[in-house]
Amino acid sequence: MGTGGTVELKTPMKPVSDCRLYGIIDTGYVPAEKLSPMTELLIRGGIDILQLRAKKQSRDEIRIMARELAPICQHAGIAFILNDYPDLVAETGADGAHVGQNDMSVSEARRLAGKEAIIGKSTHSLEQARASVEEIPDYIGFGPLFATATKPDYTPIGMEQIFHVLHSVPYPVFCIGGITVTNLPKVIQAGADRVVIVSDLLTSADPLARASSCKALLQS
Repeated sequence: MGTGGTVELKTPMKPVSDCRLYGIIDTGYVPAEKLSPMTELLIRGGIDILQLRAKKQSRDEIRIMARELAPICQHAGIAFILNDYPDLVAETGADGAHVGQNDMSVSEARRLAGKEAIIGKSTHSLEQARASVEEIPDYIGFGPLFATATKPDYTPIGMEQIFHVLHSVPYPVFCIGGITVTNLPKVIQAGADRVVIVSDLLTSADPLARASSCKALLQS
């Protein structure tokens, strides 16, 4: 027992296998001073896992941002993932890192982040998704399903392969790319049970309500 002080208990982190709605705090949409408020809104809205994606910020800036957001996610029991920078995972309090198809291997990312870290991998085709099995990531992103301003150089791959991808890998598959509350029912109908939503949440007039609506669709 303590001797007068109070100890704030850490909320157990939800395992990736139980996650359905993956949110991304993208600094292309969210200015630095609004990172924490947006994170809190998305968490209250029901996101299950959160990634910080800061493509135009320096390593030092990302370190500061990550240290700001990690405790918020930790308190809520939400896994906090860094886009790239697995070597910053331990020092910032993040839970893992996400690497692109042309970045380092999953094993290298895990070596840098720590053996207990969550490591995700981007895939853009059925072939890449199947090839990821050899790397043993904790989850993969599959997309972009639709055209998206977040990844303008990527050709949309559509929804036809969702069913096959889900039956080709032994870990969670998060469909990504241009998914909105409007087209989410069709994505779910195509077989998806986990999605990543970025701009539709971040640019909404009410991110909390939008996240809540998307989560309800995934749970229906």
